[in-house]
Amino acid sequence: MAVRAASGIRPLGLDTMVRLQRERRSPGTPRRLAVPDGMTIPLGCDAVAVPAELGQQVLPRLPRVGCVYADEVRWWWIVPSDSDYALEWPAPAWYATGAVVPDAPVLPGLIYRPDDTVPYTPPIPLYLALCRLTNTTPTWSRSVTA
Repeated sequence: MAVRAASGIRPLGLDTMVRLQRERRSPGTPRRLAVPDGMTIPLGCDAVAVPAELGQQVLPRLPRVGCVYADEVRWWWIVPSDSDYALEWPAPAWYATGAVVPDAPVLPGLIYRPDDTVPYTPPIPLYLALCRLTNTTPTWSRSVTA
């Protein structure tokens, strides 16, 4: 016979509550993009995200594409760590140190995997493609002001 609370609702057992807590992800919980099995990350791993519409335009402009992840909102490219050094990635691109996806209830899915064992998209061609599509002058081409 099932035990019911005074409200008439059957209480949850401890096992059920523990399972639900482990499955639960709060909105602010950061999650990391996972590099596929068999791939190596000798240079560490960061990611560059762009809106999905822009991602579709960037992809054919790249000479080499590494791992690309996507959800309904953004596309994510895996780049070597510190690919933001001395670069201001053009808006609306977003740089994610450690390939951490913030506020993601579900991680973006892998939509492209290169044939070799290295997951990286070269950051300079990605940066230049984004600059061109967003009509942004690359940081090294801007005039210096005193």
